[in-house]
Amino acid sequence: MSFSMYGSSVSAFTHSLNNLSGLLEHAENHAVAQGIDEHILTGSRLYPNMLPLTKQVQIACDIVKLGAARLANVTPPVYLDNEITFAELKVRIENTKTFLGSILPEHIEGSDGNTIVMQAGPHELIFSGTDYINCWALPNLYFHVATAYNILRHNGVNLGKADFLGVSAFSTT
Repeated sequence: MSFSMYGSSVSAFTHSLNNLSGLLEHAENHAVAQGIDEHILTGSRLYPNMLPLTKQVQIACDIVKLGAARLANVTPPVYLDNEITFAELKVRIENTKTFLGSILPEHIEGSDGNTIVMQAGPHELIFSGTDYINCWALPNLYFHVATAYNILRHNGVNLGKADFLGVSAFSTT
Protein backbone atom coordinates (compact mmCIF):
# COMPACT_ATOMS: atom_id res chain seq x y z
CA MET A 1 0.00 0.00 0.00
CA SER A 2 1.31 3.43 -0.84
CA PHE A 3 1.53 6.39 1.48
CA SER A 4 -1.67 8.45 1.51
CA MET A 5 -1.42 12.12 2.37
CA TYR A 6 -5.15 12.16 3.10
CA GLY A 7 -5.04 9.08 5.31
CA SER A 8 -2.03 10.40 7.16
CA SER A 9 -3.60 13.79 7.73
CA VAL A 10 -7.38 14.22 7.58
CA SER A 11 -8.19 10.64 8.60
CA ALA A 12 -5.69 10.74 11.48
CA PHE A 13 -6.86 14.23 12.51
CA THR A 14 -10.49 13.12 12.60
CA HIS A 15 -9.65 10.01 14.62
CA SER A 16 -7.84 12.08 17.27
CA LEU A 17 -10.64 14.63 17.43
CA ASN A 18 -13.16 11.82 17.99
CA ASN A 19 -10.99 10.56 20.85
CA LEU A 20 -10.66 14.06 22.29
CA SER A 21 -14.43 14.48 22.22
CA GLY A 22 -14.74 11.16 24.06
CA LEU A 23 -12.32 12.39 26.73
CA LEU A 24 -14.47 15.48 27.23
CA GLU A 25 -17.60 13.32 27.45
CA HIS A 26 -15.98 11.25 30.22
CA ALA A 27 -14.94 14.45 32.00
CA GLU A 28 -18.41 15.95 31.76
CA ASN A 29 -19.97 12.77 33.18
CA HIS A 30 -17.37 12.72 35.96
CA ALA A 31 -18.11 16.34 36.88
CA VAL A 32 -21.83 15.64 37.10
CA ALA A 33 -21.37 12.40 39.08
CA GLN A 34 -18.96 14.03 41.54
CA GLY A 35 -20.82 17.35 41.83
CA ILE A 36 -17.84 19.29 40.44
CA ASP A 37 -18.40 22.59 38.66
CA GLU A 38 -17.31 21.89 35.08
CA HIS A 39 -15.37 25.16 34.99
CA ILE A 40 -13.00 23.69 37.58
CA LEU A 41 -12.06 20.98 35.05
CA THR A 42 -12.17 23.09 31.88
CA GLY A 43 -9.95 25.70 33.52
CA SER A 44 -7.59 23.17 35.03
CA ARG A 45 -3.92 22.91 34.08
CA LEU A 46 -1.06 20.61 35.06
CA TYR A 47 1.26 23.41 36.17
CA PRO A 48 0.74 27.15 36.64
CA ASN A 49 2.69 28.10 33.51
CA MET A 50 0.87 25.57 31.30
CA LEU A 51 -2.28 26.25 29.32
CA PRO A 52 -5.65 25.05 30.68
CA LEU A 53 -7.80 22.27 29.26
CA THR A 54 -9.87 24.71 27.18
CA LYS A 55 -6.78 25.98 25.40
CA GLN A 56 -5.47 22.44 24.82
CA VAL A 57 -8.70 21.59 22.99
CA GLN A 58 -8.70 24.86 21.04
CA ILE A 59 -5.11 24.36 19.92
CA ALA A 60 -5.73 20.73 18.93
CA CYS A 61 -8.61 21.92 16.73
CA ASP A 62 -6.50 24.74 15.28
CA ILE A 63 -3.64 22.39 14.44
CA VAL A 64 -5.85 20.10 12.39
CA LYS A 65 -7.90 22.78 10.65
CA LEU A 66 -4.76 24.72 9.72
CA GLY A 67 -2.97 21.51 8.77
CA ALA A 68 -5.70 20.36 6.42
CA ALA A 69 -6.10 23.87 5.00
CA ARG A 70 -2.38 24.21 4.31
CA LEU A 71 -2.20 20.83 2.61
CA ALA A 72 -5.33 21.51 0.52
CA ASN A 73 -4.42 25.16 -0.10
CA VAL A 74 -7.77 26.46 1.18
CA THR A 75 -8.78 29.07 3.74
CA PRO A 76 -9.58 27.58 7.17
CA PRO A 77 -12.48 28.74 9.31
CA VAL A 78 -11.79 31.23 12.10
CA TYR A 79 -12.83 30.41 15.67
CA LEU A 80 -13.12 32.93 18.51
CA ASP A 81 -11.42 30.83 21.23
CA ASN A 82 -14.22 31.64 23.67
CA GLU A 83 -15.28 28.13 24.69
CA ILE A 84 -15.44 27.55 28.45
CA THR A 85 -17.82 24.59 28.87
CA PHE A 86 -17.61 20.96 27.81
CA ALA A 87 -20.57 21.49 25.48
CA GLU A 88 -18.87 24.44 23.80
CA LEU A 89 -15.60 22.55 23.45
CA LYS A 90 -17.40 19.59 21.89
CA VAL A 91 -19.12 21.95 19.43
CA ARG A 92 -15.72 23.31 18.45
CA ILE A 93 -14.49 19.78 17.81
CA GLU A 94 -17.60 19.02 15.72
CA ASN A 95 -17.16 22.24 13.72
CA THR A 96 -13.55 21.30 13.07
CA LYS A 97 -14.58 17.81 11.97
CA THR A 98 -17.17 19.37 9.64
CA PHE A 99 -14.43 21.47 8.06
CA LEU A 100 -12.20 18.40 7.75
CA GLY A 101 -15.12 16.63 6.06
CA SER A 102 -15.11 19.30 3.36
CA ILE A 103 -11.53 18.39 2.46
CA LEU A 104 -11.59 15.55 -0.05
CA PRO A 105 -8.72 13.15 -0.77
CA GLU A 106 -8.12 14.75 -4.15
CA HIS A 107 -7.57 18.11 -2.42
CA ILE A 108 -4.60 16.69 -0.51
CA GLU A 109 -3.18 13.77 -2.48
CA GLY A 110 -0.03 14.90 -4.24
CA SER A 111 0.74 17.58 -1.66
CA ASP A 112 3.58 15.52 -0.18
CA GLY A 113 6.18 17.48 -2.12
CA ASN A 114 4.55 20.88 -1.69
CA THR A 115 6.45 23.49 0.28
CA ILE A 116 4.66 24.69 3.40
CA VAL A 117 5.98 27.89 4.98
CA MET A 118 4.59 28.93 8.34
CA GLN A 119 5.36 31.08 11.34
CA ALA A 120 5.83 29.52 14.77
CA GLY A 121 6.40 32.44 17.09
CA PRO A 122 9.48 34.27 15.82
CA HIS A 123 10.53 31.34 13.61
CA GLU A 124 9.72 30.80 9.97
CA LEU A 125 9.45 27.06 9.35
CA ILE A 126 9.65 25.41 5.94
CA PHE A 127 8.41 21.86 5.39
CA SER A 128 7.60 19.49 2.58
CA GLY A 129 3.99 18.29 2.82
CA THR A 130 5.11 14.93 4.19
CA ASP A 131 7.41 16.47 6.78
CA TYR A 132 4.69 18.94 7.76
CA ILE A 133 2.33 16.07 8.64
CA ASN A 134 4.94 13.82 10.27
CA CYS A 135 7.15 16.38 12.00
CA TRP A 136 4.74 19.19 12.86
CA ALA A 137 0.99 18.61 12.61
CA LEU A 138 0.66 15.12 14.08
CA PRO A 139 3.22 15.56 16.90
CA ASN A 140 1.56 18.84 17.92
CA LEU A 141 -1.91 17.32 17.76
CA TYR A 142 -0.84 14.36 19.90
CA PHE A 143 0.91 16.66 22.37
CA HIS A 144 -2.24 18.73 23.00
CA VAL A 145 -4.60 15.74 23.10
CA ALA A 146 -2.22 13.95 25.50
CA THR A 147 -2.01 17.07 27.65
CA ALA A 148 -5.81 17.28 27.75
CA TYR A 149 -5.91 13.60 28.73
CA ASN A 150 -3.32 14.19 31.46
CA ILE A 151 -5.16 17.22 32.86
CA LEU A 152 -8.32 15.15 33.15
CA ARG A 153 -6.54 12.12 34.66
CA HIS A 154 -4.80 14.42 37.14
CA ASN A 155 -8.24 15.62 38.21
CA GLY A 156 -9.58 12.12 38.79
CA VAL A 157 -11.44 11.43 35.54
CA ASN A 158 -11.42 7.67 34.99
CA LEU A 159 -9.62 7.41 31.65
CA GLY A 160 -7.27 4.83 30.24
CA LYS A 161 -4.93 4.45 27.31
CA ALA A 162 -7.73 3.01 25.17
CA ASP A 163 -9.64 6.30 25.60
CA PHE A 164 -6.65 8.24 24.29
CA LEU A 165 -5.99 5.85 21.40
CA GLY A 166 -9.61 5.21 20.50
CA VAL A 167 -8.99 1.48 20.56
CA SER A 168 -12.72 0.73 20.33
CA ALA A 169 -12.64 2.09 16.76
CA PHE A 170 -10.34 -0.80 15.81
CA SER A 171 -12.05 -3.54 17.82
CA THR A 172 -14.10 -6.20 16.06
CA THR A 173 -15.91 -7.36 19.21
